[in-house]
Amino acid sequence: MPDPTITLIITFIVIAAGWVVFRPERGWFWQWQRGQKLSAKVLQEDALKHIHQCETHGDKPSINSIAGALKVSPDEVTKVINNLEAHDLLHFEGGDIRLTPAGREYALRMIRAHRLYERYLADETGYEETEWHDRAERFEHTLTTESTNQLAARLGNPTYDPHGDPIPTASGQVIEPQRILLTNLNLDKPARIIHLEDEPETVYAQIVAEGLHIGQVVRLVESSPQRVKFWADGDEHIVAPIVAANITVAEMSEAPQQAQVRGEALSTLQPGESGRVVQLSYRIRGAERRRLMDLGVLPGTVVSNEMSSAAGDPSAYRIRDAMIALRKSQADLILIEKETAQ
Repeated sequence: MPDPTITLIITFIVIAAGWVVFRPERGWFWQWQRGQKLSAKVLQEDALKHIHQCETHGDKPSINSIAGALKVSPDEVTKVINNLEAHDLLHFEGGDIRLTPAGREYALRMIRAHRLYERYLADETGYEETEWHDRAERFEHTLTTESTNQLAARLGNPTYDPHGDPIPTASGQVIEPQRILLTNLNLDKPARIIHLEDEPETVYAQIVAEGLHIGQVVRLVESSPQRVKFWADGDEHIVAPIVAANITVAEMSEAPQQAQVRGEALSTLQPGESGRVVQLSYRIRGAERRRLMDLGVLPGTVVSNEMSSAAGDPSAYRIRDAMIALRKSQADLILIEKETAQ
């Protein structure tokens, strides 16, 4: 006869295991099931985006191109395509893949969610430029149409994402500006950067490292198969053609007549020295920018270096009778003109 204690323990273990696995909403089984559904949804939505991108650029989408974009096997793509076709989101005939009106509308909703979330990351958070795309790629699949529209309203209904891509309207309209590749710009012709391609990541990281951003005025000096040389806001840049091909510009009739803002980094101030703020770098964004401005770090404000830590970082600065500590990485992005000692 089985020991009642052992039987009770086994029964308890079985019940506990069942609770962990099948607990309503939070059980492992239900989480796995939701994960499977989400994974299928993500693949379908990413496939729609890829096909729409191909159609926009005049390319022909294929099973292999979708497999490459989604990083899955062609067999998996075939399942995705069959599912999308069953829901009347695309036509697949004779090797041709075309979005239906419903599929195009769905793809534009995803593109709108992605670009709006990138705008949010740029304006409202402290994430680096190189993180925006991947974070938006993951988060876009969780946004509903309603939450996307709420996000747009919160951001003031922006028309472009931080890379210069147009954000589709709620009704699906997309306004594509006239633009040309930097590599195709006429020599010594002024132009303004209006788009920076954020894929592939390695190329975009080089663009960010060069300090290039939307709105900069550029002049092409040299373009060859080996290198591309140009000026941007008074600084010379030399990049590989593959990097320059990811920079899009709009020609200008003439360069804007405005003085170039000059200055030194706040971090160059030694203890006891003072300087007047002339500009905050474009790389100070969102909450960090608002915090610094609230503290009085504005053009014209006098800042003095009161002391540095034993390790030299951070340093304490006096701004409008208040002391604040700034890391060197922050002070590097604040331009000042040093005050002459009286």
